[in-house]
Amino acid sequence: MFTSLNNSSVNDTFKNSIFNGLSIDGGLYFPKKIKALDELIQNIKGLSNQEIGFLIMKSFINSEIPDKELIKIIDQTINFDFPLKQIQNNIFSFELFHGPTLAFKDVGASFLANSLEYYTKDKVLNILVATSGDTGAAVANSFFNKKNINVIILFPKNKVSSFQQKQITTKGNNIYAVELPADFDACQNLVKQAFNDKKLRKKINISSANSINVGRWLPQIIYYFILYKQLKKINKEKEVCISIPSGNFGNICAGLMSKKMGLNFKKIIASTNINDTIPRYLSSGIFDPKQTKRTISNAMDVSIPNNFPRIEKIYDDNFKSLSKNLISEMVDEFQTKEEIKKIFNSTKYILDPHGAVGLVGLKRNLQGNETGVFFETAHPIKFMDSISEILKIRKNFFKTNLNFNNKEIIHKINNDYTNLVDFINSIN
Repeated sequence: MFTSLNNSSVNDTFKNSIFNGLSIDGGLYFPKKIKALDELIQNIKGLSNQEIGFLIMKSFINSEIPDKELIKIIDQTINFDFPLKQIQNNIFSFELFHGPTLAFKDVGASFLANSLEYYTKDKVLNILVATSGDTGAAVANSFFNKKNINVIILFPKNKVSSFQQKQITTKGNNIYAVELPADFDACQNLVKQAFNDKKLRKKINISSANSINVGRWLPQIIYYFILYKQLKKINKEKEVCISIPSGNFGNICAGLMSKKMGLNFKKIIASTNINDTIPRYLSSGIFDPKQTKRTISNAMDVSIPNNFPRIEKIYDDNFKSLSKNLISEMVDEFQTKEEIKKIFNSTKYILDPHGAVGLVGLKRNLQGNETGVFFETAHPIKFMDSISEILKIRKNFFKTNLNFNNKEIIHKINNDYTNLVDFINSIN
């Protein structure tokens, strides 16, 4: 069961939680109970990734989805590898980009899409999502041609890479790519307005595929356990520091949940770009978002992370406890580019800008006896323009099986809520 961060008396099912996106009071959903998975951790070396995923999600869903159906959903979700590659002495890259859209968000988006498809019968559902790049691509791929589901993806004009934009805009059919002349925070704000619009929600079924939706957020816990299994197999599971590139803070929130469920990571680091609301907050105790700035790690160009209230809830809204358990580092553009160059020149390994931010944040906190892991959240090909310029290599250096033969279909609206409502009404 799930409660609302705005009202602890809310008691919603998993089904209601993923259909609603946000609680009726506008609060983020949060599990009523977080179970310790000691037996899973003890036996993890002998379990498949799919078995790990099933046991984790079963602990939240219980019997709401029959085991047979949940296994099927997990098998459709965890159907690619999560390689752990040693980059330097005691530093590993945990690659989460081997899914269909080459980003870590494939896990959560696929689980949510398959869960909603399981529940959706004759009624039409509208998925409303804001993206700074990778979310839109993962959602477009996961929900493409799902019966009775429309997907409306809001993205900021000229603020996603051309590769990411094509992943969003070339699907067509039930996928509607909507461009705004604004930044990601403005896109996210329109989505929030829609969820708080009782008149609209009474008329039209809407849900979210952003990480505010528990069906997209919670499955991310799975690959933290997969990481632990891989570290255990090479006897590196002790004294582990992990660094996660962080924008909306859903991924790292899943990591903190995994710690609550029994994984014993020594340090968990939220590495951000110059949009550094959380590093400043943990250092000063003052939550003071600034205007969002554009960077080459665009998926992290977020000033007000939607998932941060969940992180506060994990630590019972106790700032002292939170700041003791979470480290946050700001990495600027120069440092990001220098790390990409340094690692390529010394190892030939190509970092994407987000992974580079994660690696810099890791190195600042890693001590000699510790094992360091940074999360590589997206394939560098998604940022080939930036990477080829930084490394002075040709764009055709990158190879992928993805191609975009279809024409881009872009729906344009102003940064105005009434325009969004008109668009939603026009497709229903």
